[in-house]
Amino acid sequence: MKKTSTRLADGRELIYYDLRDDSVRDATDRRPLDRTVTTSEIRRDPLLGDSVAIASHRQGRTYHPPADECPLCPSAGDRLSEIPDSSYDVVVFENRFPSLAGDSGRCEVVCFTSDHNAAFADLTEEQAGLVLEAWTDRTSELSHLPAVAQVFCFENRGAEIGVTLGHPHGQIYAYPFTTPRTALMLRSAATHKEMTGGENLFDAVLERELAGERVVLEGEHWVAFVPYAAHWPYEVHLYPKRRVPDLLGLDEEARTEFPKVYLELLRRFDRIFGESEPPTPYIAAWHQAPFGALEEFDGVVREDFALHLELFTIRRTSGKLKFLAGSESGMNVFINDVPPERAAERLREVASS
Repeated sequence: MKKTSTRLADGRELIYYDLRDDSVRDATDRRPLDRTVTTSEIRRDPLLGDSVAIASHRQGRTYHPPADECPLCPSAGDRLSEIPDSSYDVVVFENRFPSLAGDSGRCEVVCFTSDHNAAFADLTEEQAGLVLEAWTDRTSELSHLPAVAQVFCFENRGAEIGVTLGHPHGQIYAYPFTTPRTALMLRSAATHKEMTGGENLFDAVLERELAGERVVLEGEHWVAFVPYAAHWPYEVHLYPKRRVPDLLGLDEEARTEFPKVYLELLRRFDRIFGESEPPTPYIAAWHQAPFGALEEFDGVVREDFALHLELFTIRRTSGKLKFLAGSESGMNVFINDVPPERAAERLREVASS
């Protein structure tokens, strides 16, 4: 992998990740851009104890442009985009309309491929491996910023999810705090550790799922399963078999196997509802240990956390979506219409031949 860092016309950082070591990235951003001005502010809810990012400048962000005006495609002639070069393998750049900025953290865009009409599932194993390297590198770099406590790599796919740019891409949020969902996991891990005399909660969950009926696919170094208490109609958790706290902890064997396992998982998601259905909308979310202090979690250390990816779709059956209505949105109590065992069975049925 070759990494080349440059700057866009408004001062934002852009990084090329190339498969070839002899790639030259010297194209300049020819757009007449003013410096990006953000109004991001973090406010803490005194009742719930969580944080909300107030970012009014995002109202003006690019919204469903036609394909020939996509800002994530390479620049071509007089058609100038966020990527100055005429081609790329993987690109990461600072979001022009970030939810988090400055002392409130940082937001980045990850373009998986220059092919506008592709999807992550269409990548080769080599290309998917390069994306993994980019996620890992950005996790490392962002973790050293003074304002950053946790790094979150994710992909939103599909208009149903709320995606406003059709080009295959994901995002990275670098939060200035430990997110509420991660805090819940850490508190559960702390309680389990105390009640069992030191047993790791993530290890216990993985051991139970490996022995059960909800495993979707399994490699030598990775396993994917539908969790016992899945919140979403089709939800899969992908774990490395050797517990590590973040992407930086993966060994070479796990890195090598990941693309094959993950691409197969994404391709199965597209077959859940049959070939006649549009591509399955999904969210793919990497859960990594925070880089900040964990004193509030009663004896839990970073190494107790288990890196894993959670992949889920809001489509519950053909032509129907799962909406977060009263119980989910009002009380955070999920109601799942698809038994996790049946979901796992379906995801095994649609395996590649």
